[in-house]
Amino acid sequence: MGSPKDKKCPDLAEYSQSQRERLQYLEMHLWFSGEVGRRDLESRFGIKPAAASRDFAAYRELAPQNLEYDTTDRCYRARKTFRPLFDYATDRVLAWLTQGFGDGLDLKIKPVIPSEGAATGVKPDILMLASIAQAIASKRPVRIKYLSVSSGAKTREIVPVALADSGLRWHARAFDRLNSRFSDFALRRIQSVEILDSYASDHERLEADEQWARIVDLELVAHPAADWPQGIEVDYGMLEGCLKMRARAALVGYLLQRWSVDCSEGHTLNPKLHHLWLRNPQTLYGVESAKLAPGYSG
Repeated sequence: MGSPKDKKCPDLAEYSQSQRERLQYLEMHLWFSGEVGRRDLESRFGIKPAAASRDFAAYRELAPQNLEYDTTDRCYRARKTFRPLFDYATDRVLAWLTQGFGDGLDLKIKPVIPSEGAATGVKPDILMLASIAQAIASKRPVRIKYLSVSSGAKTREIVPVALADSGLRWHARAFDRLNSRFSDFALRRIQSVEILDSYASDHERLEADEQWARIVDLELVAHPAADWPQGIEVDYGMLEGCLKMRARAALVGYLLQRWSVDCSEGHTLNPKLHHLWLRNPQTLYGVESAKLAPGYSG
């Protein structure tokens, strides 16, 4: 992480670098999950309870408007007046959210919210990302203004359950109350977010998303019409001429589209544009995202 701007939080210069790192972790956890407790610092940094208490006292002194103590759950929660002391790079935050808050260390610290996907160059707005992440962590619905490419800007209620990377852009996997189904909402198209003061029903939660829970087995081979299939096999590290992969049904269509995999039954697409062929297209039966798969007509 980069160092904080002195003009935003000059008092931070009085603390050691190690404590500033702990304070930034505290703030980041508070901002993107909506809550943070003493044990979060203890687990992440291996410090004693007394040291964690001192860090919380220091942060309260620096930014009293950012958090309030919940006596019932015995943790601190982000206030509506929250304003970050530190600067955050969106790609680093996404790495934290998707891979856990260990900064590359094997600390067995689980991610705060569910997410799947590979890295992408299109980054969402960090303020909007924080609101969506808080909603996922707290299992709350949100009211959003969403800019659809088919119907323009509309206000709708959704229940975000996970983040997902299509390979081109980040999405919020969410239950859409308007259509009573789980769908993907591109984060860059969300123009405003309001977290509602209620909780998601059981049928709106991640556990109820069958397409997210279903794992699809893929068998990718060099396109049968390719002139030199051996080169393709080497490119993708195939074993015995096949690359076997597994992906969530909710995301597999994005993967096949990004890799330009010919998913037609008779491998009818141009091999110069589609180096790979899905040898087992029947695996896509009942997969909603398969509509994105090139050539698939199931």
